[in-house]
Amino acid sequence: MNKPLRRAAVFCLALIVALMGWTTWLQGAKASDYKEDPHNPRVTIGKYAAPLGNILVDGQPVTGSAATSSSLKYKRTYKDGPLYAPVTGFTSQIFGSNQLENLNGDLLDGSDSRLQSPADALTRQRAKGGDVATTIDSKVQKAGYRALGGKKGAAVAMDPATGRILGMVSTPSYDPGTFAGSAATDQKAWRKMSGDADHPEVNRALRQPLPPGSTFKLVVAAAALENGLYPSVDEPTDSPDPYTLPHTRTKLTNENKAAPCKNADIRTALQYSCNTVFAKMAVDLGKDKVKAQAEKFGFNDGEVDTPVRAGKSVYPGNMDDAQTALSGIGQFDDQATPLQMAMVTSALANGGELKTPQLVDKLTDGGGNTIEENGPKTYGDGKALSARSARQLQSAMQTVVDKGTGSGAKIGGLTVGGKTGTAQHGVDNSGTPYAWFVSNAEDGKGHRVAVAVMVEDGHAARNEVSGNGLAAPIARAMMKAALP
Repeated sequence: MNKPLRRAAVFCLALIVALMGWTTWLQGAKASDYKEDPHNPRVTIGKYAAPLGNILVDGQPVTGSAATSSSLKYKRTYKDGPLYAPVTGFTSQIFGSNQLENLNGDLLDGSDSRLQSPADALTRQRAKGGDVATTIDSKVQKAGYRALGGKKGAAVAMDPATGRILGMVSTPSYDPGTFAGSAATDQKAWRKMSGDADHPEVNRALRQPLPPGSTFKLVVAAAALENGLYPSVDEPTDSPDPYTLPHTRTKLTNENKAAPCKNADIRTALQYSCNTVFAKMAVDLGKDKVKAQAEKFGFNDGEVDTPVRAGKSVYPGNMDDAQTALSGIGQFDDQATPLQMAMVTSALANGGELKTPQLVDKLTDGGGNTIEENGPKTYGDGKALSARSARQLQSAMQTVVDKGTGSGAKIGGLTVGGKTGTAQHGVDNSGTPYAWFVSNAEDGKGHRVAVAVMVEDGHAARNEVSGNGLAAPIARAMMKAALP
């Protein structure tokens, strides 16, 4: 072979080797990238080529699939969409997905490798979609949704012993089925939801941290007991009334001028929701000790996954003494989601042990066989506070309901504890306050439930906003449904 011909042959061979290498790289290393690229229409076509698996409540599907006349053969449907939207999230042929629909998308559309049989792997056929079984109790969910009614707000109910989320309600809500397809009507429904000033798409139970108001006094009380500032909830505190914020001339007073807040013990201070007691207590403890206790309950943790990630609840660290005092009554820069406050009252009901909140019970394949199951998990290092402190605060919360500001949560036949909160917001507190109520109940047979409710009612008169008046009846309805 002459030299030019040999060079041409080597060059052609190099091109063939390069082409083979490029093809191998595309089909191997880059295959998943192209397969998962949202701009690849085959991804969407494959996802909607068959009915999706379902999200289950009480073992029954609250989702479904309906045949279409487009190239995307099936679209998602929802049963009682507005009721369960905070749980399921949405799946849309145009707008994608969120929450459980997104996190479990591969399982639901059958592309999860755990669903494939050997035959599916060989033929590269997509398996039948699996199901997501939630921890939601339909009775609790419906009770909370009905009780919230037309109000803007959210509520979370948990089983303190396991962390299972029994109810998660957010209002106003939306119907994810109205924009699940690709028709013009679906796009119109999406625009309507997106343009709503009340933001129904926001899961207020998980994703909207707000000032927790006086419900945060439970955290300060826990810090006081755990750090030995006071030996019990019945020990008198060192609390002037009014209380002058440190290094200022500002006098902090109490909502009820006749309340016996001066030097009140923790039980009485919770019963009457004494601002002066807990503001002074936070300063006496110091911001670092309050922060440490708050973090044991889940504050400042940006990775609380249910598995849907919750918004970060915040107890600030960089404060002077006056700001620390205000943070002690759930104001200044304190922020908490309803889920976070449900975690607080859940730990108190569970002897101080906080369980990680869980929304998913198990995942199953298309034949109903379990491929993943979630058991109870302890949050953090195991103890949010000691059993002794938890029992004392639980007793004090029961006094709040029996004799104090939480009377709206009483339920015959159940032992109920609670704490009200009215959180101020807006410039110079010009906005309508947020009404909070956190509670737990037991039936005497070992069954317990913990509930946190937040109502953001911008249409109510300021003097009509109270945790007991607006939020406690919602908590009562959910507790009653959980412990019939």
